[in-house]
Amino acid sequence: MDFIRNNYDLIKALHIIAVTTWMAGMFYLPRLFVYHVGKAPGSDASETFKVMERRLLKAIINPSMIVTWILGLCLAVATEAWGSGGWFHAKFLLVVIMSGIHGMLVGQVRRFGRDERPHGSRFYRILNEVPTVLFIVIVLLVVLKPF
Repeated sequence: MDFIRNNYDLIKALHIIAVTTWMAGMFYLPRLFVYHVGKAPGSDASETFKVMERRLLKAIINPSMIVTWILGLCLAVATEAWGSGGWFHAKFLLVVIMSGIHGMLVGQVRRFGRDERPHGSRFYRILNEVPTVLFIVIVLLVVLKPF
């Protein structure tokens, strides 16, 4: 606990960096799906999208989410944020929902990897907006602490 308090600013900066990289991946991956769904299974383009999606997920999105959660929980414990008001609980719930969307994207990468096309491009275009909306609301809650 003392370590976290003594290094609070560094931990907070690393948390912001992790959130930023997680969100960059969360914004980009569904966009790849929009383009991938229109490619014929087994085609060179489809195989290229599979590699791009898998690498983005494993090299950027998954590690960033893990670091975001670990550092976020450290910050919450250090600042006793649990009791700081409804804004924190709302933010926490939205981060849990964002993590669920992350899990959904993992499932989509696996489906595309098996050459399944369970949804059309319209679905992925809509899905592409969900992390953006969640991110905006989360940032507003953290900065404004409205309740």
